[in-house]
Amino acid sequence: MPIKVQAELPAKDILENENIFVMDENRALHQEIRPLKICILNLMPLKEETELQLLRALSNTPLQVDVEFMKTGHVSQNTSANHLNRFYSTFEELKHNKYDGLIITGAPVEQMEFEEVDYWEELCEIMEWSKTNVTSTFHICWGAQAGLYYHFHLPKIQLPEKLFGIFEHKVMNRKIPLVRGFDDYFLAPNSRHTTVSAKAIHQCEDLVVLAESEEAGVLLCMTPDGKQIFVMGHLEYDRVTLQKEYERDLSKGLPIGLPKNYFPNDDPTQRPHLQWRSHSNNLYSNWLNYYVYQVTPYDLS
Repeated sequence: MPIKVQAELPAKDILENENIFVMDENRALHQEIRPLKICILNLMPLKEETELQLLRALSNTPLQVDVEFMKTGHVSQNTSANHLNRFYSTFEELKHNKYDGLIITGAPVEQMEFEEVDYWEELCEIMEWSKTNVTSTFHICWGAQAGLYYHFHLPKIQLPEKLFGIFEHKVMNRKIPLVRGFDDYFLAPNSRHTTVSAKAIHQCEDLVVLAESEEAGVLLCMTPDGKQIFVMGHLEYDRVTLQKEYERDLSKGLPIGLPKNYFPNDDPTQRPHLQWRSHSNNLYSNWLNYYVYQVTPYDLS
């Protein structure tokens, strides 16, 4: 939340130069406050696990957040129909609503061409709808690749092997509010078979790169107005999420290496260190505050 000070206070300019959000009393008096309406399009197979991760990330803010869950027409094989019918709505049921924020999650379909995914046309309709019905959309992993492809025609690229583990990323544009409070370098989980060319993202005039890794590529980029935000990794992941993925692939006989920089001494019998939670909290709090709460209209209609 912002610090409220007198407009003429000398410290105000200094704090703003340090990228600290300061609000003068005139703006504070004219603010109208209500709960934020956030919609989550959950494309992950283990929907209840993803719900918990994202709600935990969104909860680290003094803002009140009202969450609704959206599903596509795809029939889930890993979440009960009772759970989906009780807690999820379809796009047809929600498309006349306005939202302060939309989150589009990842999905385990990255090795398929986008057009081969059975809900691709529906997802394109949702992404187009978000331009007019959502203040800011937050895309995660495959959702980010899908968004970059739909909005900017940037194709995804098959990696020679799965990018899997915890990778160091460098903050590229410290003055941009989305990365306020970040360290110069921070760790983030990645788990994907595909990527989008860092060169192509940098060359796209409609995108700003905020965090990048020499090994893992671009992690975080956005449009200059903050309407579209793309996160290639999984900062919402829990401590043991990568461990569960590793054990699942092993049990299925799939080719999978140890997640990098994850298990102490690369020993999968040891408890993984949680090394990204503070930056995850920061990212979601900054998104909710600077790109949703501060710019969304009081009357969404």
